[in-house]
Amino acid sequence: MLIQKFSVNHHPIQTILTWISSNEIAVPEIQRPFIWNAIKVRDLIDSLYNGYPIGYLIVWQNPHVKLKDGSSSIGKRILIDGQQRVKALMAAILGKELINSDYQKKRITIAFNPIESKFEVLNTTIQKDKRWISDISKVFSPEYKILNAVEEYCSYNNFIKKEDILESIDSLKSIINIPVGLIDLNSDLEIEEVTEIFIRINSSGVVLNQADFAMSKIAVDEKYGGNILRKAIDYFCHLAKKPEFYSQLVELDKEFTETDYFKKMIWLKDEKDDLYDPSYTDMLRVSFTTKFKRGKLQDLVALISGRDFETRQYKEEIVEESFNKLKEGILEFMNENNFKKFVMIIKSAGFIENFMIRSQNAIDFTYILYLTLRDKNIPQAKIESLVRKWLVLSILKGRYSASPETQFDIDIRRLNELDPEQYIQSVIEAELPDSFWDVSLPQQMDTPVAFSPEFYVFLAAQVKMDDKGFLSRDIKVQDLISLKGDVHHIFPKDYLKKFGYERNMYNQIANYAIAQSEINIAIGNKAPKDYFRELLKQCETGILKYGAINNIDELYDNLEAHCIPKSIFDSLAENYEDFLKERRKLMAQKIKTYFKML
Repeated sequence: MLIQKFSVNHHPIQTILTWISSNEIAVPEIQRPFIWNAIKVRDLIDSLYNGYPIGYLIVWQNPHVKLKDGSSSIGKRILIDGQQRVKALMAAILGKELINSDYQKKRITIAFNPIESKFEVLNTTIQKDKRWISDISKVFSPEYKILNAVEEYCSYNNFIKKEDILESIDSLKSIINIPVGLIDLNSDLEIEEVTEIFIRINSSGVVLNQADFAMSKIAVDEKYGGNILRKAIDYFCHLAKKPEFYSQLVELDKEFTETDYFKKMIWLKDEKDDLYDPSYTDMLRVSFTTKFKRGKLQDLVALISGRDFETRQYKEEIVEESFNKLKEGILEFMNENNFKKFVMIIKSAGFIENFMIRSQNAIDFTYILYLTLRDKNIPQAKIESLVRKWLVLSILKGRYSASPETQFDIDIRRLNELDPEQYIQSVIEAELPDSFWDVSLPQQMDTPVAFSPEFYVFLAAQVKMDDKGFLSRDIKVQDLISLKGDVHHIFPKDYLKKFGYERNMYNQIANYAIAQSEINIAIGNKAPKDYFRELLKQCETGILKYGAINNIDELYDNLEAHCIPKSIFDSLAENYEDFLKERRKLMAQKIKTYFKML
């Protein structure tokens, strides 16, 4: 028999806004930046005025948790879908300020033209136009006297009938009485079910995820400081990307500046490095997995709700313990020493720019690994080596590409159940045998995708080995990466096009080398045989045409550093595919050598 796990009731907008104002329904996103633009707010009000549906709101009452005295605590109802619509209504109807992307309070003011029954976002032109009511929130104020307002309006627009304006404004005022559907999820639903419901909901075309749900749960908790913790996570992420936000934060939230969280993130105001700018999802994943030794954020939602996984009951002491653990994890994540040392290790592996790390999940788990190994008092030098190797392995093998949470869960459990060094070594041996370097990796590099992880690992290897740029005597690969040097086609693409090669062939990563733009331009569309013969002449005569190399041994060293076979001196279009095969093997071996150095 089908059991309905929710109830549906309709309530006037005014009632819903009253419940939210009194905190009977908690809106977890209320202190987070509003992601709708002003046009969407206008359209929402216009839809209500014209009698169009605006969709259902969905709320869920937290599960009852057992208190120490044996009684049961009933939690708040959380608005889990409809947060943007509710904030839009609060802005337009109640005149509430919203927080923009820079965490500044801003008004979104909607104007109304009762003559044309038209809504617009307030601007200076409309504000001066007497045909417009500049702020509809005044219409909904208890002090608003509709008859007096109509009289005043018509005195400025004396060609208009009072009854028409009265009807129009009255229709506007009546939208707060429009019923909106409220879906109330059963309080006895399992956490897993509510999580699944939450994830399936679409909001503004964006599929919500586990981290969103976890953050919503954290935000509505006041008893254990979840609401402050939520701020800490958001502020840290924003500061990491925009250090200049610091001065605004100090003015914006003076109460927060008194917390330990704020003291832990002050260092970000002077931090310009953007190698690892975490999102709130990253922070939650790292903190939760490190401290709880679990990899699925669904479990975090269950634990901060008080879930006892053995008895399937909900207990207050689990809620308290879980929030305390999560706070510890967040503070460890924020710690300047932890964060900077981790970034330093990543850079020491050759990953000097954030675009070189194509997997955010990989760097997240690598930070988890660093914090875990540090807590186990493993020597620092050993930690650094293991962390570097794990990152490269994770990138090359796409370890966290599919079902990342499942893999997080497996890895963190085994790191804590087994000797971590032995576990890491066993994974390396299983995932990176000789056959990987000799066969699998060259095959992976048979791709036209310039942003492939294999190419960026190759560049990281060149950085680590202090290589010079392609045909450069003094300029390093590291500098070219940082200063956005050219990705040069060794067999120029215009040259290959003349022989019928299509994009997927001439844009092979085995045809790429990072070079100075002037060298790239000088080569143009010449055949490799031609410009390499000129390079040999350059070494004989000292007359420079391509870069500054004028010594044959330096030229050969440069080719070796870029894994370019010496057959290049005689290569034409007909030799191109053989060149690709040979270079892929050389690139794979260079990455293997680099990996063993880490």
